[in-house]
Amino acid sequence: MFDTILIANRGEIACRVMRSAQAMGVRCVAVHSDVDAGAMHVQMADAAVSLGGAAPAESYLRGDAIIAAAKTTGAQAIHPGYGFLSENPDFVDAVEAAGLVFIGPSADAIRKMGLKDAAKRLMQDAGVPIVPGYLGDDQDPGHLEVEAHRVGYPLLIKAVAGGGGKGMRLVERPEDFVNALERAKAEARTAFGNDAVLIEKFIEQPRHIEVQVFGDGQTAVHLFERDCSLQRRHQKVIEEAPAPGMTPEMRAAMGAAAVRAAEAIGYKGAGTVEFIVDGSDGLRPEGFWFMEMNTRLQVEHPVTEAITGVDLVEWQLLVASGAPLPLTQDQLSITGHAFEARLYAEDVPAGFLPATGTLSHLQFPQGARADSGVRTGDTISPHYDPMIAKLICHGPSRAVALRQLERALAETQVAGTVTNLGFLGALARHEGFGRGEVDTGLIARDINALTALGPVPAATVAQAALVALGLDDAPGWDSGFALWQPLSWTVELREGDETWPCRVTVIGPEEARIQVNDTEVTATWQDGWRFDGMPGQACHRAGGTITVFGHQTVTFHLPDPLDRATGTTDGGNLIEAPMPGKLVALHVKAGQAVSAGDRLAVLEAMKMEHSLAAGRDGVVAEVLVAEGGQVEAGAALIRLEEEPA
Repeated sequence: MFDTILIANRGEIACRVMRSAQAMGVRCVAVHSDVDAGAMHVQMADAAVSLGGAAPAESYLRGDAIIAAAKTTGAQAIHPGYGFLSENPDFVDAVEAAGLVFIGPSADAIRKMGLKDAAKRLMQDAGVPIVPGYLGDDQDPGHLEVEAHRVGYPLLIKAVAGGGGKGMRLVERPEDFVNALERAKAEARTAFGNDAVLIEKFIEQPRHIEVQVFGDGQTAVHLFERDCSLQRRHQKVIEEAPAPGMTPEMRAAMGAAAVRAAEAIGYKGAGTVEFIVDGSDGLRPEGFWFMEMNTRLQVEHPVTEAITGVDLVEWQLLVASGAPLPLTQDQLSITGHAFEARLYAEDVPAGFLPATGTLSHLQFPQGARADSGVRTGDTISPHYDPMIAKLICHGPSRAVALRQLERALAETQVAGTVTNLGFLGALARHEGFGRGEVDTGLIARDINALTALGPVPAATVAQAALVALGLDDAPGWDSGFALWQPLSWTVELREGDETWPCRVTVIGPEEARIQVNDTEVTATWQDGWRFDGMPGQACHRAGGTITVFGHQTVTFHLPDPLDRATGTTDGGNLIEAPMPGKLVALHVKAGQAVSAGDRLAVLEAMKMEHSLAAGRDGVVAEVLVAEGGQVEAGAALIRLEEEPA
């Protein structure tokens, strides 16, 4: 067994690897960028080495610096986590050339599975079913369009390199193909440095089911399946294991296919074989096809750990150090059901835009596993993925585990940035999902209901008003009660574009009445404030910001009386950056006429591309930034001419 390992990653996966490694008595070395010097994974490590600037290319992608750090600190092996260099075969070669062990598969295995087209041809030869499509080398747009007509619509354009939904486009009509191809190739170039794509038939009612495999370089076992069908823009949101509706025959067929795939490339370590499944008529052994193989530990691996009782990171360290597979196939079994929800800093009403911010408060509930790489006081950086945590719940049945997840989400407290907590909670309460009726189109079909913000309850506003006035602690004679008359205060709260004027009247040491617009809420103290008889929610205040947690987390702001509303002078003519990022494409120039909805520019932020569209018809007055430039959130990018009177 290794004495010391270096973890070539950051955030929650670096922390996750350290927990298992340190429990095994292994010393852990962290690496970090300049902005991550005080990060959680650095604090957890036994030693840490700085890699350089904030951008991944200046830090976490510097393979030479990582290898040097491993040798300097006495590490015998490097664990790559996921992302960054985890599936880079050249990095694996460099690690081994330096006399170190790469905790993962061989460079040859990664290369064989690294390009989706070559991997599918290899799997076809190994007897693993693949989706009909085009896997050829001819990348001429005209030829690809011809092949698209042959495959038939709807179809998927997919980058042959990488994953995570990047470089992928669903095309439903022939007239949309050329534009979709252009965007998919551009995104693939940015993300992977390779703009080659493949085309495959789109399954109308697809489910995304993947199988966890583990190999020792010669033989492999599978640790059953995970259902990852709840996706948005091809990115997973909630995962579960085992897959709902799975039959013993289907599980045996998928498991055997996954093992054939792993053994065909001499796979060593933890990997995932992903399948697309036709869910239109139940799960059938003939209704699944190979999609890709992820030659690393997956983000959603905790649900497999929960149902099998296996620590996959421990297995990684054991096998990488030369030990045999800890268990045989017949020794592995499933117990109960597990869910994982990915908690992100993102603005759901604004279209799931990645968000930044400093976490003024972060608390996870007891009874749920929370894999996180941030703490209260940490900042969500624009340079990296905005994941805050993964919440994992395990129960004896799917129904019980899902209720546990719903409760864990409602009890998770995040202040200082917007999150997708409400969206995740809505998914956990979705009736169809509760019945196990899952497919990759569920979120898109019900997106309006899942992202709808219900009215803020008057009781929630009333509680925030008490917090704003400092009356939320245990009441007493010094909290505003006077013997001869009640005392009243007024306070104004804002949330988004809505404003609530509130009047709070303390009528006794254990009672207050709060007027919220036309509604009166009675607050009484019974070992905590109750509002119209119902217990109040957990709250947090940071300066003039008050956050009330619960099924619907609401953040209120206290207006600064010294703040003067300046209004705007542009008449809505400015197109601004919704977040920090890089302007990767400009589609307009000064003097050009545009129509409402036209794409004006493309902003790359947090590993994704975001199109900026015109909000009205008009003429471009000036372009204020250059293509390729970095911009801050709120930066003016394009100005339209004033509308005629």
